[in-house]
Amino acid sequence: MDLLSLLNEMEELIENCARIPMTRKVLVDEDRLLDFMDRIRTTMPDEIRQAKWIIQEREKVIADSKREAERVLEDAQKEIEKQAEESEVARQARMVAEEIINKAKTIAQEIRDGARAYADDVLKSLAENTARVMEQIQQGRDELKEMK
Repeated sequence: MDLLSLLNEMEELIENCARIPMTRKVLVDEDRLLDFMDRIRTTMPDEIRQAKWIIQEREKVIADSKREAERVLEDAQKEIEKQAEESEVARQARMVAEEIINKAKTIAQEIRDGARAYADDVLKSLAENTARVMEQIQQGRDELKEMK
């Protein structure tokens, strides 16, 4: 029998007892009341054990839930940090790549400019040499004409 049933029976006993007129007092059979109290005492330990077990299980579930929540939060924090690091690494990589590209463009322009200057110097030298050769050819022709 469970505790609530015993308490209900005890309440029914009190409601059905003889009343003292003009008061709120009742006459209760002492043996029956003591019997209810003994039965309550014998039933109570089981009820208390069940309640303690339920409380322990509830606390265990709460503790497990807290641990799981902490783990999920830690995982989320690690993922956020990882993404932040990856985005920082990507940003830095883009900056380095842009620097390399800009340096390469500058070097390429310097090489083009140097190649043009070199080609211009070679052509100028060639033109000067060609002019001298032409002059010598012309002198040679002029000398041949004079010899005739």
